[in-house]
Amino acid sequence: MTLVLLVFVGIVAISAFFVRVRGAEQTLVPEVRGKELAEALLELQAKELYPRIQLRYSQNSRDKGRILEQDPGAGTIVKAGRRIRLVVSQGVILNRFENYIGRNLEEVRTEVQTITSSLGGQLITIKEPVIYDYSPEAPGTVLRQKPEPGSGITGPTDLELVVSRGLENTIVTVPELAGLTLSAALEQIGKTGIAFEFSIRNAEEEEQDGTVVGQVPPAGTEVSLNTVTYLVATIPADLKDDEVFGLFTYTMPQNPYPLPVRLDVIPPSGERARVFGVEFLGGKLTVPYRLPASSVLVLTMMDRELHREAVKN
Repeated sequence: MTLVLLVFVGIVAISAFFVRVRGAEQTLVPEVRGKELAEALLELQAKELYPRIQLRYSQNSRDKGRILEQDPGAGTIVKAGRRIRLVVSQGVILNRFENYIGRNLEEVRTEVQTITSSLGGQLITIKEPVIYDYSPEAPGTVLRQKPEPGSGITGPTDLELVVSRGLENTIVTVPELAGLTLSAALEQIGKTGIAFEFSIRNAEEEEQDGTVVGQVPPAGTEVSLNTVTYLVATIPADLKDDEVFGLFTYTMPQNPYPLPVRLDVIPPSGERARVFGVEFLGGKLTVPYRLPASSVLVLTMMDRELHREAVKN
């Protein structure tokens, strides 16, 4: 009887073992179409699946390096160790010009640079300077191109672009900045995109320290986008020993239309943070700051670093 019981227990244990192993062999195929190859491989690896990669040209150069097809499809239950066929785009066969009309100039620049570098030569070069024209389209939008979309590429070619600079004589209303704290004033400027220039001084008589105490032109005035609003700010009276108050000043080239500009700070702690951001036409940029000593200010435009400087007592 004891022997029969031991055999029965052994059979049950072995059966449970194989059921568990068989269950562990089953896995769900993830959705990797549209993802970068490296990301797709990591997802397959996590599921104990292995790729079988095929390369194929696609219709869009932005697909390069992305998964176009997979087999089996997402949601299929397969055994662990199964090979998954991935069709990866190797870009386009570049024999005709794409349609860049309606797209942002910086996006087009990046794409053309990517295409030419992947082909190992300057097959397409954007002709400089780019031509800008007033238009209802958003600033930076490609309005026209030459050669036209679909034209054949027979050799190294200059791509001529006409780009929108926005509406002519765009009118903005100067916001109420006098009386605001410096952080509130900078936030308001970032939202409205007005041209501005700060000066700083100590508070006088009944003026409140650490605020905007004067502006020209006054709030409510309608001005063209490039009209400078001059602002006077007072120095905070409660600065700590390890803090510095100052005026960041940097002169930038004039842009054909406002471009995103950002001023960041890297404090001694090392955690980078935004101080100020605005769509800026160019010229003299002045930004009051109150920061820990030994911080570093970093100015970028279109995510490209233009300048950095240390904050000193």
